[in-house]
Amino acid sequence: MARRDHGRLVMPLLMSFLMSLLLLAGLLGFLGLFAGEGGLRGLGAVVVALAATVAVGAAALAARLVRPVPPHRIRTAIRDREQRTAFLPQRDPDASGRSRPRAPGRLVLTAT
Repeated sequence: MARRDHGRLVMPLLMSFLMSLLLLAGLLGFLGLFAGEGGLRGLGAVVVALAATVAVGAAALAARLVRPVPPHRIRTAIRDREQRTAFLPQRDPDASGRSRPRAPGRLVLTAT
C-alpha cells in the first residue's frame, strides 16, 4: 500500500515537471528560431525538443499503467525455471548410454 501512495504523490509532480520542461523546450526553440537560427533548422530543433519531451512523458505514463506482478508468481517462475534447468542433457559424447558420433568418411573425388 505504501508504494501505491508514494506513486500517487510522485505522479503529479512528475507530470508538472514534464509540462514545464515541454514549455521550456518550446520557448527555447522559438527563441532560437527568432534569434537568427535558420528557419527550417530552428523549426526542426523545436519539433525534436517537443517530440523528446512527449516521448519521456508517454514512457512515464506507460510505466505507471503497468500492473505489478505478485511476488508469489515471481517465486513460482523462478522455481519452475530451476526445475527445468536442473536436468539439462549433458554434452559429453562419452557419457554412458550415448552412441559415439560418426567418424568423417573419405572425401569423394569429383570432377573439377
